[in-house]
Amino acid sequence: MKVHVGPAATEDEAAAIAEAMAEHFGVAVDVYAGEDADEPLAGAEPPEVEYPLEDDLGPTDREAELRAEIEDILEGGPEKYRDRLPEQGKLFVRDRLDLWFGEGGTGGAGDADREGAADGVKFEDGKFAHFDAWHPNSPDVDEYDEGTRLPADGLITGAAEFEGRDLHFMANDFTVKAGSMAGRGVEKFLRMQQRALKNGKPVLYLMDSSGGRIDQQTGFFANREGIGKYYYNHSMLSGRVPQICVLYGPCIAGAAYTPVFADFTVMVEGMSAMAIASPRMVKMVTGEEIEMDDLGGPDVHAKYSGSADLVAEDERHARRLVADLMSYLPDKAGEKPPRSEAKPPTYSPEGIDELIPEAPNRPYEVHDLLERICDAESVFELKSEYGKEIVTAFARIDGRPVGVVANQPTERSGAIFPDAAEKAAEFIWTCDAYEVPLLYLCDTPGFMAGSQVEKDAILEKGKKFIYATSSATVPKQTVVVRKAYGAGIYAMGGPAYEPESVIGLPSGEIGIMGPEAAINAVYANKLAEIDDPEEREETERELREEYRRDIDIHRMASEVVIDEIVAPSDLREELVHRFDFYEDIEKSVPDKKHGTIL
Repeated sequence: MKVHVGPAATEDEAAAIAEAMAEHFGVAVDVYAGEDADEPLAGAEPPEVEYPLEDDLGPTDREAELRAEIEDILEGGPEKYRDRLPEQGKLFVRDRLDLWFGEGGTGGAGDADREGAADGVKFEDGKFAHFDAWHPNSPDVDEYDEGTRLPADGLITGAAEFEGRDLHFMANDFTVKAGSMAGRGVEKFLRMQQRALKNGKPVLYLMDSSGGRIDQQTGFFANREGIGKYYYNHSMLSGRVPQICVLYGPCIAGAAYTPVFADFTVMVEGMSAMAIASPRMVKMVTGEEIEMDDLGGPDVHAKYSGSADLVAEDERHARRLVADLMSYLPDKAGEKPPRSEAKPPTYSPEGIDELIPEAPNRPYEVHDLLERICDAESVFELKSEYGKEIVTAFARIDGRPVGVVANQPTERSGAIFPDAAEKAAEFIWTCDAYEVPLLYLCDTPGFMAGSQVEKDAILEKGKKFIYATSSATVPKQTVVVRKAYGAGIYAMGGPAYEPESVIGLPSGEIGIMGPEAAINAVYANKLAEIDDPEEREETERELREEYRRDIDIHRMASEVVIDEIVAPSDLREELVHRFDFYEDIEKSVPDKKHGTIL
């Protein structure tokens, strides 16, 4: 520190000032006599601090008592409920955290020493939530009762490292009132969400909750900062950071909304369920008698509602699925997804041409096509049992994560049904939120027609599909693999929807409808007037061939409807170059608050 004093100061005076200031501020001080002095008149170093500490000082009984309280909290709810967990096929919540963030879990419940069990947990918030309601060390507890244990108020929240990345987490403790939610736990949950909004790190929800504690609802149900704020915060977090939910038990009523608000939901076979009401409540309201698994188990939500993105075989499998899923996602909106080391595809791209039949209605498995385009073992499908006419999957091409939207010709010729349209729209919307480029593989006769699909809202859900494709601003590449009929080419990223490229394979066709339907629609009367069956058949064949020439991919390329026809063996390399070239393309939507479609 430099200090300037008046030019008349003596050396002794300067030395005294330097010593006093060095001792007070704890830094070296040089004192100059006058503003223009080049050399200090005196200086002083701060005195060495000698702490009056003894070597044998350490924690007192006060710290030992705190550690004992923490150990008690880590034991969870009443012992009888912990003992039931193995029969239910689930881990105790602290062992579950060890599985996710530690050395893999002990597989049991009630270990003697749990402190530090999950080494990947950076910190936990609110261990002592509701401590005064049950712990014998609380002045509010006259007599300890095992049955009243409420450690952490049944909800664990904190921060952890998972597969090398930081995230927020919450986990219900099913041994505490069946993982139910109440005031203190709700406060912890809300704080976690609000912090995630601020720091932009993913959120992992490990759900095992029976819903809100009805006997305590006045403290948290309708409050401004109550359980209803969960879903407000979910909505604010949506598209800001990835939200991933894993279900470990029956999540009922309010607890069922967290998994459906999450970007991705994983259910576990034999354990998970979610429903707006319990079987008992369903019977009371409707008279229907139904088991929980039939009401809202994994099969229901994977095949019929579409609420489950993935179904795990067990707890360990659920962790592996989430680890794979996160490898395609950034930490937050605005960041690029993480790239991996490039791998060649499982099968040679040279087999693509033979794989795709010339006849537009002959089926082939689109996964076989993906295995010749994408890096080996990189295709990660979501909602595989729902809306099966379209495949939605993350994959990598030359190490780059992409979101694949592909028609599935083995399922009703790849026609787009309402469930498939809805699935595709949601997937596109999610990819766009997290900067995942999109690859459309188009081979569809278009949107399905008929009275049943009208009742199932084909127009409404098809509209959402087209809207999502229109609004996505991530790089998009579209491949016309074979048939691209009707509005199917619109939803599947056709030329009018501003993809970076539309490329075709030699098997491609683009038209209002297929040849058979077109001939029937336009020439039905003319053909009916031909009495000779052979002449009628020959005329129909000629008309069909003429129509096919009009919709052939070469005609589309000649008219510059598409950008290029690519040899099938070169398709992967072509996509690598196009995704690389357009990686940083800038696109925008009109300046508006938001659209009205989704």
